[in-house]
Amino acid sequence: MQTRRLGNSDMDITRLGFGAWAIGGGGWQFAWGPQDDAQSIQAIRRAIEQGIGWIDTAAVYGLGHSEELVARALEGVSQRPYVFTKCGMVWDAQGRITRSLKADSVRRECEASLRRLKVDTLDLYQIHWPVASQAECEEGWATLAALQREGKVRWIGVSNFNAIQLKRLHEIAPVTSLQPPYSLIHRDIEQDTLPFCERNGIGVIAYSPMASGLLTGKMTRERIAGFPQDDWRRGSADFQEPQLSRNLALVEVLREIGRKQGCSPAEVAIAWVLKHSAVTGAIVGARSAEQVDGFISAGDLRLPPEAQRDIESFFPGAGASQGEAHP
Repeated sequence: MQTRRLGNSDMDITRLGFGAWAIGGGGWQFAWGPQDDAQSIQAIRRAIEQGIGWIDTAAVYGLGHSEELVARALEGVSQRPYVFTKCGMVWDAQGRITRSLKADSVRRECEASLRRLKVDTLDLYQIHWPVASQAECEEGWATLAALQREGKVRWIGVSNFNAIQLKRLHEIAPVTSLQPPYSLIHRDIEQDTLPFCERNGIGVIAYSPMASGLLTGKMTRERIAGFPQDDWRRGSADFQEPQLSRNLALVEVLREIGRKQGCSPAEVAIAWVLKHSAVTGAIVGARSAEQVDGFISAGDLRLPPEAQRDIESFFPGAGASQGEAHP
């Protein structure tokens, strides 16, 4: 699989990375419903076998469980992928999640992630979400920079920050990467954030290029109606009217393009994200080895001009959805 250099780091990463949010399992605030751990481990190993060179997880996914599964999946793997994780979302004994970027909290999270992942150094450590206080955001970022100097982490980045927030942090310490939501139905970062990253040499690893399953070609109204009670997508506007009808209509456009190109709607959706010059790679989640096989070709797929025209013609205006794409 092709690789690109991630921002100011020394890491050349594959165009696709394995997303480990859903494998955190059920029973927590932002779960995707129940998940079988054995299938999760098989999915990670299949991704590595297929050439994916990095895994993106977070402490909060499954309240630590995702990081633990990543460590189990990598036991005995000779060519280990890079492992990226995140901080800033903490939970109490009852599982209630809050955001904190206080220095002592970030340091505790870092040590806990190192233990769960069974590593001495984190390849990329990211702030998961900004907090309301700009001073606290800067405190958290300064702490990541200190952890980098101490050798606890190799490179540092952020997730879900906008261009204005990135500029403030970049003045404190160089930002290696940004992890934003980016897909055909969430395009608001195209206006300011992606150009800022491109101008300042900040790598972009886009998450949810398949819009949390909506653009895979496998999503139906019946499947959505049957989501488990602890699947966060039940409360997402993307999965409800009036957006749902538009999103499913978009899938049919992708399906027709895929039919002509010999690929799935999911691969078309991912390839569209990867075509942006600012995007270094895309995070693709999978809950089984079969799901990995269904999108792996997207890393090398190049959409012809007529396919891109067909996609853009679907949107009467900018095609961008505003606001947070995820909880």
